[in-house]
Amino acid sequence: MQIKFSNEEENIKSGVCYIIGGGKIISGGWLYGQVKPGPDDYVIAADKGYATCTECGIPINLVLGDFDSLGYVPVHPNLIRLATEKDDTDMLYAIKKGLELGYRMFQIYGGTGGRPDHTLANYQCLSYLASNGACGILCSPGVRTTVIKNDTIKLPAYDRGLVSVFCMGEKAENVVIEGLKYSMNHATMTNDCPIGVSNEFIGKPSTISVENGALLIMWELVVNA
Repeated sequence: MQIKFSNEEENIKSGVCYIIGGGKIISGGWLYGQVKPGPDDYVIAADKGYATCTECGIPINLVLGDFDSLGYVPVHPNLIRLATEKDDTDMLYAIKKGLELGYRMFQIYGGTGGRPDHTLANYQCLSYLASNGACGILCSPGVRTTVIKNDTIKLPAYDRGLVSVFCMGEKAENVVIEGLKYSMNHATMTNDCPIGVSNEFIGKPSTISVENGALLIMWELVVNA
């Protein structure tokens, strides 16, 4: 998957910070083989994500959480136990640790498929990453989600599949969408009108940009025929 953010080259540290949460992501064996960290990558298991990593054979660099979802405190040489009552979710705490370590590219697994409020919270975590000069992709079976702020993202030339773009904030100005079935030329999007829903890949590389504001972008991963 070749996804390009315009701010990637100047900000990104070599490697990816993988964060594994406790969402329902193992169904059908989907996660097996998805996360293959290299020597420059870093894996954080957030709470019940520890059980997911263990089941899928994913090596863990750091375990953190209040472990209310996991149900026990795991044994790991690099573990941070958080208070149950706190301002940051386990996922946001993990993101802040990844930023502290210098990572600017994040892939998050296990952030959807469970409680809807947790999914929404993780969309806000993507927004937090974008606000801090980082790029985050929330990965779930067949779908990827990200947030860009005053930035551009380029997506591959998929033959088919849906792409939806939503305003994250009161408004997003000078939005440009190119290479999809429905284009948008220097438009203003608002958070009370879902005009960007259900766009389509048409076999061309596509570009989505916003000059002032934030966009949540969600796309299907469909294997080209």
